[in-house]
Amino acid sequence: MTVMVFGAGALGSLIGALMLKSGQDVVFIARGEQFRALREGGLRVSGLMDGEFEVEVYSRPVDADLVFLTVKAYDTEKAAELLRNVSFEGICSLQNGVGNEDILSSYFSAVVGGVTTYGANLKEPGHVVYAGEGMTFLGDWKGDAARNFADVLKKAGMNVEVVGDIGKRIWEKAAINAVINPLTAICRVRNGKIVEIPQIWTIAKKLAGECEAILDRLGFHVDVENVARDVALRTSLNRSSMLQDVEKGKRTEVEFINGAFVRKGRELGIDAIYNEMMVNLIRGMELGMD
Repeated sequence: MTVMVFGAGALGSLIGALMLKSGQDVVFIARGEQFRALREGGLRVSGLMDGEFEVEVYSRPVDADLVFLTVKAYDTEKAAELLRNVSFEGICSLQNGVGNEDILSSYFSAVVGGVTTYGANLKEPGHVVYAGEGMTFLGDWKGDAARNFADVLKKAGMNVEVVGDIGKRIWEKAAINAVINPLTAICRVRNGKIVEIPQIWTIAKKLAGECEAILDRLGFHVDVENVARDVALRTSLNRSSMLQDVEKGKRTEVEFINGAFVRKGRELGIDAIYNEMMVNLIRGMELGMD
């Protein structure tokens, strides 16, 4: 069985490396410096696992049995357009934000949603740091391929569970990210600082309240403020992906995180003015980058 990892960033590289270590057939789809580094020097892993792997890497999709999609949310549509030109049995999104699975479902018949807490950082092109072991939840979005994806992750030694409420878990993760990520990016601080600094935590609580109200209306009952607080403190030294994107002058996923709550709030008649403020501020930062 051939598994394609489409998006060889930090998470994609880690998952691919774990599968390679377990003897599975993996192909990576990458671009830019990461593509060149993987092609010329292979993949290096440090942190909780040390290893170097020769990899099969391409700049465009190829035929495979299963596809893990780990690109940024704003690239999902483009990835789907490319993927419909090749053959595979199912696709699993392990991405941030809300809406990826719906986009994929408009193209493909077997779509799996996923949420993972595994920690990975790209130290440099071709070198991923395995920063934290976590848990991965998978659930069928369209079709019934979730167990196939769970099997390959289990073979790779990952902690994985197939669940029936993947929609709730995706929204819950988005809510936590909506509280933590934009504030760390705007204030240029690590996760724990949003709790430690009262002025930042005041805004965080407003964001959490909006997200919780929207989740409640969706039938997902989550104590967003306390969960976000616990996550921020547990990952206190982490630099959020949105902070890293801003520091590198890259586009962020704010439209698929806070923006998702703004759009859903409008649909439900619930104000999400603090989430909208985060979208506008982050987008302003992006547009103002030299």
